Amino acid sequence: MQVHKQAQEFNPERGSVITIGTFDGVHLGHRTILKKVVDEARVRDLNAVLLTFFPHPRMVVQKQTDLKLLNTLDEKIQLLEALGVDHLVIQPFTKEFSRLTAVEYVRDLLVNQLKAKKIIIGYDHRFGRNRTANIDDLKEFGLVYDFEVEEISAQQKNAVAISSTKIRKALALGDVDTANTYLGRAYPLSGIVIKGQSLGHTLGYPTANFVVAESYKLSPKQGVYLSSTIIDGHPYFGVTNIGTNPTVGGVDPRIETHFLELNANLYDRPIQIKLLSRIRDQKIFPDLNALKSAIAADIQYATDLIPKFRNRVV
Repeated sequence: MQVHKQAQEFNPERGSVITIGTFDGVHLGHRTILKKVVDEARVRDLNAVLLTFFPHPRMVVQKQTDLKLLNTLDEKIQLLEALGVDHLVIQPFTKEFSRLTAVEYVRDLLVNQLKAKKIIIGYDHRFGRNRTANIDDLKEFGLVYDFEVEEISAQQKNAVAISSTKIRKALALGDVDTANTYLGRAYPLSGIVIKGQSLGHTLGYPTANFVVAESYKLSPKQGVYLSSTIIDGHPYFGVTNIGTNPTVGGVDPRIETHFLELNANLYDRPIQIKLLSRIRDQKIFPDLNALKSAIAADIQYATDLIPKFRNRVV
């Protein structure tokens, strides 16, 4: 898959089958659409193209919104790599871009730049300045500029019954089981391992600490989770705490993982943990001994859960 950081970087010699959207989470519903795009492109010997936007349009046109996203841009690229898309076009979404008229958007971007021959899009897709144009307008443009439009109907969308909004709500409740079912995989959190307070080491349970650099990335409800990660090509399970360490007066949110069956120095290394299941809420304990006992219980609970996920760690 070739990644283009703006539409002007993509100058295809042949036409394209295109779908358009933020595709936050790259969930099972998104993958159904992308499979349609890839299959159609292969049959017609065209490019399979996903046109997406960054930042998320709502972050630009509704700046008061506190929208958090399921994927960082790097995570999204990583997920899309495996789905057969030929070209990912990441169009910077700016105020100026949002003011393009519908005809400018279709003629200049989709047709002249991306060489659209077919667009596969949801029935509720809206575009152009103030989002005034809809799927019917796109079909009319198709007659003028010689491209087809395949509409993904409400019935097709409802059959999947998955949305990024539903996944965000599940994660806000700590319900990673539901979120992961909708995603079709475990929810990831990525960052660079940093030096922590060494509290885990003091208690006999050393942890790898990291902070997600991207402020827009959604962090699930604070608490303790069973997690997994791949380090040097090997899968490891862990117990991940997302929270502030209130027992020792912590106030800044952090993510720390005690890896089971791993003893390695991970400082300054990039890491991605995947949340498999929730163990418990964040709690304040009366003293460090009580905290230590709780950690031991968390590890035992996690160990008992591992057989359920043993063959799903990727």
